[in-house]
Amino acid sequence: MIKITLGRMMAKRHMTLRELSHRVGITEANLSILKNNKAKAIRFSTLEAICNVLDCRPADIIDIEADTEKTESQAD
Repeated sequence: MIKITLGRMMAKRHMTLRELSHRVGITEANLSILKNNKAKAIRFSTLEAICNVLDCRPADIIDIEADTEKTESQAD
C-alpha cells in the first residue's frame, strides 16, 4: 500500500497546510485529502510542485508499506 507522508515533510520544513497550499497553488482541501491518505491519485505536475516547494524528492513524501491482508491471504 502506498502511504503519503506529506505531513512529516511539512513538519520538517515548519510549513502549514495553508502556506503549502498558497505556494503550490492547490486548495487546502485537496492537500488535506492527500496528506490524510484519502487521495486515489496524484498528478506528476502536482507532485513536482509540492517537492519543489518542500525542497524534497518524491521518495521523501511517498512510502510503500506491505499490504498485510494480501500477505496473509497469500500464506494460506
